[in-house]
Formats: sequence, structure tokens, C-alpha cells
Amino acid sequence: MPTSAYFGINTFGARQMRDKLPKDVYAKLAASVRHGKKLDVDVAPTVAQVIKEWAISRGVTHFTHWFQPQTGLTAEKHDAFLSFDDNRQPMESFTGAQLIQSEPDASSFPSGGLRATWEARGYTAWNPASPVFIVESGNTRTLCIPSVFIGYNGEALDEMTPLLRSSDVLSAKAIALLELLGDKGVQRVYTTLGAEQEYFLIDRGHFALRPDLVMAGRSLVGAPPPRGQQLEDHYFGGIPERIQACISEVEHELYKLGVPIVTRHNEVAPSQFEMAPQFEETDIAVDHNQMVMATLRKVALRHNLQAVLHEKPFAGINGSGKHCNWSLSIAADNGELDGTNLLKPGKTPHQNLRFLVFLAAILKGVHRHAGLLRAGIASSGNEHRLGANEAPPAIISVFMGSMLTKVIEAIAAGKTSANASQAMIKLGVARLPEIEKDNTDRNRTSPFAFTGNKFEFRAVGSSASIAFPIVLLNAAVAEALDEITEAIKANTKRGKSMDDVVLGVVREAFKESASIRFEGNNYSEEWVKEAAKRGLLNLRRSPEALDQLLTKQSRSLLTSLGIFTKAELESRFHVRLERYSKDMLIEMHTMKEIVDTLILPAAFSYSGALSTSAAHAVSAGVKNVPQVDAANEIGGMITTLRERRDELEKTIEKAEGMHHEPAKQAKLLTTAGADSMAAVREASDALELKVADELWPLPKYREMLFPV
Repeated sequence: MPTSAYFGINTFGARQMRDKLPKDVYAKLAASVRHGKKLDVDVAPTVAQVIKEWAISRGVTHFTHWFQPQTGLTAEKHDAFLSFDDNRQPMESFTGAQLIQSEPDASSFPSGGLRATWEARGYTAWNPASPVFIVESGNTRTLCIPSVFIGYNGEALDEMTPLLRSSDVLSAKAIALLELLGDKGVQRVYTTLGAEQEYFLIDRGHFALRPDLVMAGRSLVGAPPPRGQQLEDHYFGGIPERIQACISEVEHELYKLGVPIVTRHNEVAPSQFEMAPQFEETDIAVDHNQMVMATLRKVALRHNLQAVLHEKPFAGINGSGKHCNWSLSIAADNGELDGTNLLKPGKTPHQNLRFLVFLAAILKGVHRHAGLLRAGIASSGNEHRLGANEAPPAIISVFMGSMLTKVIEAIAAGKTSANASQAMIKLGVARLPEIEKDNTDRNRTSPFAFTGNKFEFRAVGSSASIAFPIVLLNAAVAEALDEITEAIKANTKRGKSMDDVVLGVVREAFKESASIRFEGNNYSEEWVKEAAKRGLLNLRRSPEALDQLLTKQSRSLLTSLGIFTKAELESRFHVRLERYSKDMLIEMHTMKEIVDTLILPAAFSYSGALSTSAAHAVSAGVKNVPQVDAANEIGGMITTLRERRDELEKTIEKAEGMHHEPAKQAKLLTTAGADSMAAVREASDALELKVADELWPLPKYREMLFPV
């Protein structure tokens, strides 16, 4: 059966709505989705009835408001369609009120101080821009209603509410600029997003035998095998049959949910893979990426595999990221403008000047708020990956490609002409559309790279929700668009054309943001030194990156735009800082347990075997017994491991005694905590290379990454 025949079969999307809803109801619902306006509550009962009938026809028995709390995952509470009439006879019921809003217990979700734990009330509200869908699990089918999650007083407790706010603000600022440029009839400017998802697939049996993978999502110990990825033989190689069967089933499940996965391939590291969708509107893309991660985990188990989404599950080989391909598009009454990608060069001087204006705004926003963008991708997992010569460094910079760099530098230097028409001719307007063809090398070391008609935000971690980093990007660009609009208005003079004024403002924006542009190797030490000279931040650790959320500049940006209140922004900081400390402490406790219950007993057994063998040899009169030296060597290594294990325990106790001082606790964990774990790992990995293979209690890297 062709994919198109069942694509979206478990989704009540635009096609199903058009077919099943009355025309007037569909028109109101579609207008709400297209223009980003509040849903007319009068149509809710009709929509709810049609959704219920569709869902029941698909075997659905329960519904849930599916939302995204600040855990990085999704949440749901199921309610049955089952109800009873006045005669106590069973019936299926689903009202407009149930569709639009629900009231789950909010006390157990992280709020970062927005609410007390005993304040249980929270509300979910349907986001009609994201289609409802059916999740199949065994013999059960559940209707999921994508929703936002807010507190009693309207506080945003989730990831989606700020994203929708940021989208609205960005749209308003972009429309104002477009109208000033003469582009009329724009109803909405929306961002599009395509998230490339990297992940590992390993045998479930191996995973279950690794307490570190089970508890922390990454291997805390493990000596590198002789062969890793140095032969460069995995990337784009043939997908193993067992893996192919799993990925194909994942894709099948996602296609039924309307998730447009179009790419699959081996990634660079052994047992690492990637899948990528076509771009979609951002809020839908965020929902779909959560579905991708959940479906990967669920389906992998059916194939006795484990999907590992941690950013750095295995030391010494590439980690996993989530490259977010982001752009801006127009929804307009004007047929010529409708669907226009604002980051795609056009065919006329006006279109290309418009392209350069939005390019300037993005560079301006990223330059000013680079620290904030770094904070948006900060996590305990991602800090292992960033700058590890496989992913972008912690320094935020922008790659533009050789052709656009020449254009930008010529404008910034004022070499073109103050006259916009002449300047555009000199710049070679006719050549700008060629950028779309990706005529420059893609800089895979850049955290934020222009790739033809979009930017690729490559620094986002593989296990993260993509909502928060995109919220911050939207905010930075919205502010820059507003400033450019005001600058154009302020510089408009009689006798000077609008294009001339615009080019002048673009020139200043390019000059202002010059330090953020870098075309070279982001992995090099030279770039670290150069970035410092340019005044760019190098926030390698998560706690120092998260501090950027609370700077005066960040507070001003996010609160003035109405994306976060002061309390909501502070809550994001506290939730993420607390999560960082919890992750680190879980890892440290797990490592201590592994050393105590698995590694040391194995080392003692091997040491005992060597000593017994040596004693027998000596008693038999053998001279120069090699087991003696081997036993002494193992004994010394055991002593080293035990000493380092004791230091780890002391650090754990010290950190746990600082739980009332979260900032100090996080700083200790990211320094002494990380250092003590590294020391224990070094000693453990050295033992792994000496202890007899049959005695080593954990699956080794060669077994997990190179299954036979």
C-alpha cells in the first residue's frame, strides 16, 4: 500500500475536517488556525461531536488533553467517552467543553516556584492549530488533543504556551515591517521548522544490563573499543536488516499520525541513525518531534531494541543532536505573497532587499542574544556533546556561506552605493537566487548556519524539546524586526526613497552583528581565541549558560514582548537548574553503585584468581611467576579506583548538603562533581582493559555498538 493511502489516517486534520464538518463551521475553524486567532466557542460542540464520531469509528474509547510540561516529555490523563443518560443507560459522550478544556492535577509537574505543590489546579486548553490524533498501544486507542497547560492564574506551566506567544509576537513584528516595505495584505507570518532527529539503537538485553544507561541514559563507564568510528564506514552505509525493520515500523506508525518523515540513514557513529521530516509550521513540528521520540522508544522495544536519545550515550564517538531547520513564511490575501519564504531570495530588487532586511534582523537578534540562545540548549547531556569535535561548540556564531558573506561585507563596508537600486545591481541581484541551490559548502561545525532558504540551528540536543530554544530564537528575531522597523521610520526623509533608507538600516545591522559571523572551523583552538577577542561568550557548562536567562537584557526582551512574565522566566531558570543538579546526582549515585556492586567485585575476583594462581606457582617452585606482577598491578589499580570512589562519595554528600542553595550546588556539581566522575571513570576503564573478559560484569562498547 502506498504511504499516501494511509498517511494521516490517525489524525483529524484539515482534510478530515473539510470532509466531515459543516462548511460554515469548517471555515471558522480553518480561519482560527490560519490566522492564529482564538477559536469561536460556538463551533466547539459541532467540532466535538464530529471528532467523537470519527474517533469512535476508529475504535477509540478514551480521550486525553496531550500537553508538554517542563519535563521535556509529554503528559496525558485519560478519560473515557463512557457516560450515562438520565435513565442510567451507558452511552458515549464528548462535549465542546471537554474538547476545549480539562483540569488535570498540576501539583506534580515542575513549575520552578510558579505555584506551591499543594496547589493542584491546572488547566489544559486545546490548541486547534495542531490536529487531534489517535495513539494506538496494543489493543487500546486513545484520542489525543494537543493542548497548552496553564495554572489557575494563567501562568504558563508548559512548553507550548510560550511558543505560541512568541509566534504571535514575531508575526506582528514581521507584518509591521512588511507593510512598511510596501508588502500589503499579509495576514500572518509564521515560522516553519524541520527537526532532524539523531538517535542510537542498541540491543535491549545489553541496555538492561547497564544500570548507567537505564538510570542516566548514558554510559558512565566503558573503555573505548579498538574500533570506533575512525574507519568512517558507518555514515550513509547500508542499514542492518534488524534496524531497518524497526525504523520502517516507526515510520509506518508516524505516517499514520501524519508525521512527514522523509529521510532515514546511518549516522557517523556505529549504531547511530537519523530520521528527518519535511518542514512544517513550528507548533505542529514541535508536537511531531515529541511523537517521533515517543514512537522510537515504543517501537524499538517490539524489536528487542532500545532507542537511546541522550546527547552523549557513549564516550569517544559522536553524540546526537537535533538540527532545527528554521525559516519564516507569509500567509496573505495577496496570492503573489502567500506562501513566500522570507529567507529565500527572489527575482526582483524589491524581493531581494526584503530578503536582506530579514537576514539582517536575524543576524542582529542572534548577535545580541547569543547568550540567551546558548541557555536555551543547556542541559547536562548537551554539555557533553557541544564542542566535542562532532557538534557545534558552546560559542554561538553564524555561518552565511561565501556568496552571502561577500554581499553582507560589501554592504557593511559601504562599497556598493548609497543608492539602493545601484547597490542591488552592483551586488548582482540576479545571482542571489542561486543561494537556494546551496552553492557553498555546508559548515557542519557552525551552531547556526544559513543553508539556502533557512537557518539550521544545529546546537539543540537530541533528547530536548525543541520548543524552548525556538521560543528564544523567535523572541530575539522579533525584537530585531521591531528595531529595524523603527529605524526605517526614523530615517525616512523627504526626497529619499524607501529602498535607500532600508539599505542604510540594513548596512548598520550588518556592521553591528559582524562579530557573530564566522566562516571557518568552529572546532579549532584558533576560533576560541578569536571569539574571545570578538567578545563572544563561551559558556561550556550548563549552570553558567542558564544564568543568561536572568540577565537584565534577557528579562527585558522576554517580558517586554509578553512571551514570559518575570515569574514565568524565573521558573524556567529554576526548573532547568534543578533538573541539571538532579541529573548529575543521579549519575553520581549510579556510578558509585556500579563501582561498589559490579566493578570492584569483578576486580577482586580477578585479583583473587591471579593471587591464587601465583601462590600455586610459587609453591610448585616456579621462578619469576608473572602472576605476581599482574596481581600487584591489579591491586594498585583497585586501590586507585577505591580512592577515587571515596572522593566521589564525599562530593555527593557535600552536594546534597547544599540543596537549599541550588546555584552553589549546581556549580559544585559541574566542577568537582564532573571531575570526580571523570576520575572514577578513568580508573574503571583502565581496569576494564585488564580484567578477564568473562569476569567483566557489564556489556562492553564493542558488544553494544557492534552487534553480531
